Amino acid sequence: MHVEGGCYCGALRYRAEGEPVFNGQCHCRECQYLTGGHPNLVLGMPESGFAYTKGTPKAFTRTDLDAPVTREFCGECGTQVLSRAPMMAGVVMLKPGTFDEPSVFGQPQMVIFTIDKQAFHQLPEGVPSFERLPS
Repeated sequence: MHVEGGCYCGALRYRAEGEPVFNGQCHCRECQYLTGGHPNLVLGMPESGFAYTKGTPKAFTRTDLDAPVTREFCGECGTQVLSRAPMMAGVVMLKPGTFDEPSVFGQPQMVIFTIDKQAFHQLPEGVPSFERLPS
């Protein structure tokens, strides 16, 4: 798979190539903060096939968590383009809203952290759901 994308203002661009590791929908409370209240969609791609092609992202990592996720975003418009999680070494979790062609995301393979799901969140039919991470 080949994906290209970038931020809202165009200052940050990237490309990702390789076999997707997974695609999912996360309802954790942290993702709700980052999306403004909704679940977060991610496409996990091999880090080895990922590169920024324009601009340099800013990064944010919480210091009060045991295994925090690092989030990379445009320093101009604030668009979050990816996350890097310690538990998923070698994978970048891209945000499909930043894809030039968001439709390549398809439907999530799994829904995670439904324990934090809000009443206004929707779960896709026929997709495996987990209270936390699948075991």
